[in-house]
Amino acid sequence: MWIVGLLCILGPLVTLHELGHYLVGRWFGVGAQAFSVGFGKELVGFNDSRGTRWKISMLPLGGYVQFKGDINAASMPETEAEDATFGMATEEALAEDDDRDVVGKSFHKADLWKRALIVFAGPAMNIIITIAIYAGFNMIYGELESPAIVESFAESSVARDAGVAVGDEILAIDGEFVEDFFAVRQTVMMYPGRSIELTVDRGGSQIDIPVTLEDHTITDRFGNESRIGLLGVQSAEPQRAPLGPVEAVGKAGVQTVQLLDMMITGIGQIFTGERSVRELGGPIKIAKYSGEQLSLGWLAFVNFAALISINLAFINLLPIPTLDGGHLAFYAAEAVRRKPVGPRGQEWAFRTGLALVLMLMLFVTINDIVSLPVFGI
Repeated sequence: MWIVGLLCILGPLVTLHELGHYLVGRWFGVGAQAFSVGFGKELVGFNDSRGTRWKISMLPLGGYVQFKGDINAASMPETEAEDATFGMATEEALAEDDDRDVVGKSFHKADLWKRALIVFAGPAMNIIITIAIYAGFNMIYGELESPAIVESFAESSVARDAGVAVGDEILAIDGEFVEDFFAVRQTVMMYPGRSIELTVDRGGSQIDIPVTLEDHTITDRFGNESRIGLLGVQSAEPQRAPLGPVEAVGKAGVQTVQLLDMMITGIGQIFTGERSVRELGGPIKIAKYSGEQLSLGWLAFVNFAALISINLAFINLLPIPTLDGGHLAFYAAEAVRRKPVGPRGQEWAFRTGLALVLMLMLFVTINDIVSLPVFGI
């Protein structure tokens, strides 16, 4: 199930990411030498009428699009990568690509803003996928509505101990307005053990109540542990309201932004030491969770796919050379300087970026391995 889940998650999501690059590139008249589903040795493929080689490769975890003028899948221009030692394409493959009549102009001859949009199109596709998944759920199941009014308390409640009363309506947390009870829960769960200030409405008067959230560890049916913050309050039974297509998409956009905010908050807490680095995950942990969610059914699995898709968008937009965000950083520098960064500077930046990516992958993979139940930690 782990292997099947991983293939069903990363394969389509990364392929659609690359399809975003390809479609916008073609829109701007840029030729594509190859579009590969997977990495490594080609298993099967064909050339289309535009000279693009469409192929399925041996390692199915992702894929790439190689535009005309690129020497490798990292989109380095041929003239600037001749001395690079980390190229992903062999000389034989490049010679084969050069022999083909690829329709369209070179990627690096496109206008700067067009190159930036082509690069951004990959992460944008992942964002669109997340919004589309949530919009589909919203149209099918509607929206749960529950006002942020305290109806009762849990057996152990830090909110009750701090002075919150039944009937209080929670208006804000640390000065930030909360729309409903779900927003309250989503906010507090990210800050286990932290002291916050609740603003509540009690009989028409606003009261500020300091509360230290409970640091609670939950364990799911697969033994995965997560630390969350709890107030110990309960709302009335939520009501389900239907949503039309426009409302469903708008709500999905809000949900995607909230998910991204939670993800960034969690990463920040890992860097500040509020959360353990064991919460970082790589390919092995993604495979584990993918298999687990797949065993729960397609609804749970598709919901998990939305989470991984927005993660891919975020990671690819980091300003690290070899990633999409690194290319966008170079284009921003080019826009300011009114000329590209020099070949040597780009080469060393790509070398450094590749080293950072490989070190991160090594770290999260080791982290994944030692977090497996077999190690007992």
